[in-house]
Amino acid sequence: MNRTTSTAAAAAVLLAVVTGCSSDGGDGGKGPDRSTEKTAENPVEDILAAARSYQEAANARDWRAVCELRTERFRDGTVQQCAARNTPPAKPATPSPEASSPSFEPPRYADGSTPEPRAKPSTGGPEYAETGPVTAAAPDVVQVPAAEDHPAGWGALVSYTVTWPGKPSTTSLRALRLVDEGGWKVDQQEDVQDGDMGRGSPVLAALTGG
Repeated sequence: MNRTTSTAAAAAVLLAVVTGCSSDGGDGGKGPDRSTEKTAENPVEDILAAARSYQEAANARDWRAVCELRTERFRDGTVQQCAARNTPPAKPATPSPEASSPSFEPPRYADGSTPEPRAKPSTGGPEYAETGPVTAAAPDVVQVPAAEDHPAGWGALVSYTVTWPGKPSTTSLRALRLVDEGGWKVDQQEDVQDGDMGRGSPVLAALTGG
């Protein structure tokens, strides 16, 4: 009788051990891996999204969207004021011949003929280059210290192609300083120069001057 009781007790202990091992998910009790989760200390995903949105708006010359994605300091006014400052004035429409001044008459030669009008240069060419998709990658995101009147924040590198008609495409690189103002906003933008590329982080070099 005692031997039967001991055997039953041993079986119960073994069952409890097996149940405990299976409940830890097979990871040795370490729990779920949260290394890739977005946290306040690891905001890279949100920074990249804000940087891409900002540069896409700039390339599209959507100045209201650009100004909405800038810090209050960088806007230097309201969103409306910032957009108005950056929007170029509309080009005046070319007057039609009928709308020309009726008092103007071309010069006449002694035989009564008039000179041939001079050819004017064409103004129908493109005003802006075509730009390709904006890209930004996590390895280029760095923390940047305060510099001059810019607060400390995070730096990101955006790149895109620029193509003028009849010319080969070139790649533009721009460093952006982003700070959290209830959302990631751009406080500084600097074109990355060739000399910045060989100085560790080109983003840090461009945004801090060193």
